Amino acid sequence: MRSPSTSNLHLKAIISLHKSLMASSVTQTLKPDFPQDLDDLLCSDPQQHQQEESKSDDPSLLLVSRSGYLNGGSRIERAWAHWSKLGRPKLIVAPMVDNSELPFRLLCRKYGAEAAYTPMLHSRIFTENDKYRNVEFTTCQEDRPLFVQFCANDPDVLLEAARRVEPYCDYVDLNLGCPQRIAKRGNYGAFLMDNLPLVKAIVEKLASNLEVPVSCKIRIFPNLQDTINYARMLEDAGCSLLAVHGRTRDEKDGKKFRANWSAITAVKNAVRIPVLANGNIRHMEDVYDCLQETGVEGVLSAETLLENPALFAGFRTAEWIEGYEESTRDGNLDQADLLVDYLKLCEKYPVPWRIIRSHVHKLLGDWFKLHPHIREDFNAQSKLTFEFLYNMVERLRELQVKIPLYIKDSSPASAILANG
Repeated sequence: MRSPSTSNLHLKAIISLHKSLMASSVTQTLKPDFPQDLDDLLCSDPQQHQQEESKSDDPSLLLVSRSGYLNGGSRIERAWAHWSKLGRPKLIVAPMVDNSELPFRLLCRKYGAEAAYTPMLHSRIFTENDKYRNVEFTTCQEDRPLFVQFCANDPDVLLEAARRVEPYCDYVDLNLGCPQRIAKRGNYGAFLMDNLPLVKAIVEKLASNLEVPVSCKIRIFPNLQDTINYARMLEDAGCSLLAVHGRTRDEKDGKKFRANWSAITAVKNAVRIPVLANGNIRHMEDVYDCLQETGVEGVLSAETLLENPALFAGFRTAEWIEGYEESTRDGNLDQADLLVDYLKLCEKYPVPWRIIRSHVHKLLGDWFKLHPHIREDFNAQSKLTFEFLYNMVERLRELQVKIPLYIKDSSPASAILANG
């Protein structure tokens, strides 16, 4: 971190620079012309996380009897009691394939995130492949509250996968929102919206047999009443928490399509379980506005966090300070600082190099536009090392690259978060 002051003139220059960068070609996240398996290797020797299967016998982990989370008492009361026990987190890292892995979750938690989702895990592969299971799902004591998300289309397979992770998480989450073609081919994610009886059967199976609550992450239907009926069906099936992405299955581009907060509000008003909102969260004013407008319990952020993992601590990129120059100041933090924090976490909790490579491009995208030769050197590395990455950051520092993150004074978001 550095502490030089930033004048309003400098802020305007940064905004102008950002506009020119945005107008230029998008950062090249090039397909490497080297064997992909090098990037699939772990970045260092994995620590021995010998998570005993017998850990589920620990009485502190048994929320209810083995016969199911929802047996006995009011399931709605149980849903709220569990959410309250977790501290009612408002600021949550959304699930992102190859991006919301343990080191990145811990980085976001360091800068204000109060809960997080794992990347989407494939339930069948998770049950069948030890390597996939050990590499793709890692956690630690500080990584709570935690949602472990699976995609699935078979209730029994998903239950087997879920039982392997339930001692180490606070929710088992069903992905009902992935809109990508791979989800269509695999018949999971948002494409299960075409088979609601199967969705109901999956949720009922989990809710009747797991010791932790079941959550679901959905997209909305084009028709609002269909969305409300969908949410109520999930609640009746045993879902204890619902995260609603306010876009339809066909609205894949988050920059092109604004999330529909009105639809999220309607879902919130239609069900009795906790509801989270996903979509349009770019800075803390958006957090405040979303909580106020929808009445939800918390918000999820995805793409914005990849560029700015300190979003939930009140930091924002230059893109979001235009018009607020008088009330915005240099936060004495930048994306290179965040990258160094992230790399240190990766040294402690190893992940495949491909994941690190992706985060480097996201965090340093604008920096690479200023000095494309640094990016080209980075892309040319067939095998990354921590030494190379730390040296790359130092090279950018020596070139006097300065693209700070900013803090807006007197943000209304701080008040609502402080008041719970």
